Amino acid sequence: MRTTDAIHLGLMLLALAAAYLVPFELLLLAYVVLGPAHYFTEISWLHDRSYFLPHRGIAVALVALAIAAALIDNASWFGFAMWAALIGCAMLAATKSAAEGTLLFIVAIGLAGVMYASDAPFAVIGILIPTLIHVSLFTLVFMALGATRSGSPAQVALVIVYLVAVAVILLAPPTAEVRIAAFAQAAKDYFGNVGPALSRLFGIPGLKLDTRLTSLLAFVYTYHYLNWFIKADVIRWTDISRTRLALMIAASAASTALYFYDYAFGFTFLLALSLTHILLEFPLNSLALRQLGGALQDGVRGLAGHKAAATARPRPTSAGIAKRRKRP
Repeated sequence: MRTTDAIHLGLMLLALAAAYLVPFELLLLAYVVLGPAHYFTEISWLHDRSYFLPHRGIAVALVALAIAAALIDNASWFGFAMWAALIGCAMLAATKSAAEGTLLFIVAIGLAGVMYASDAPFAVIGILIPTLIHVSLFTLVFMALGATRSGSPAQVALVIVYLVAVAVILLAPPTAEVRIAAFAQAAKDYFGNVGPALSRLFGIPGLKLDTRLTSLLAFVYTYHYLNWFIKADVIRWTDISRTRLALMIAASAASTALYFYDYAFGFTFLLALSLTHILLEFPLNSLALRQLGGALQDGVRGLAGHKAAATARPRPTSAGIAKRRKRP
């Protein structure tokens, strides 16, 4: 196992342990302290790569949509904005032809129609896309893509440990007591809608932001942020000027300080900043999903070809065996 993979594993286990010990406090502190640093550094990295879009000007529209979405009070319209942005970015970044883009658009319209006819699904999607889907599902996609490309057993093991950690939290939730009541209340105020959204999605009544769900969110959020920082030597997001790095550090610290100075305004600002980085990442998410699908498809084809070759290989006949035995 490489040193980076060992550190990666250590940080994952650290996030899991902290999620068991102080789930409510960890969730809020990760979002408020680690979050801004992640948002500013990733936006900087995406900017240098043109946001994986055909034109950088599209990113300006995504930023405007993110800021507007942060101010939308209607949950269904907010969800529609998230859905439309995701599909639009997928069409721009992950499709290779007009036919593929048209097919994706038709499928998206069909799914949108189904959701519109259902009971508030856009509201559910609007809650889950910026939370669990972004910090957990897309993180898992990037981990799996990295493991598939590298063929490293250690990276495959990291994916398995991540899935096991999520399962452990769900099956054996912690019983940690709240240590800082204000942090716990803030976590409930800002993430309390995740439970009802999951309840509607899976048809499980009564889901709420209890210790189980809070621990899950605390783990996936904390690991999502730490996973980004540990990849500095892989994707080279630190290869920037010292001036830009200093500005990002200052902006991150100011964002955290703003929250503790006025948590209501600070959270609104962090929400807009978080949504900005999420929407700007949609093109990369879509591209990663396509690449992972292609890698898995190639793997299946290679396995099928190997089996076919083994089946087609001529088996030795009894006459052939007899001839080889007669040879001196």
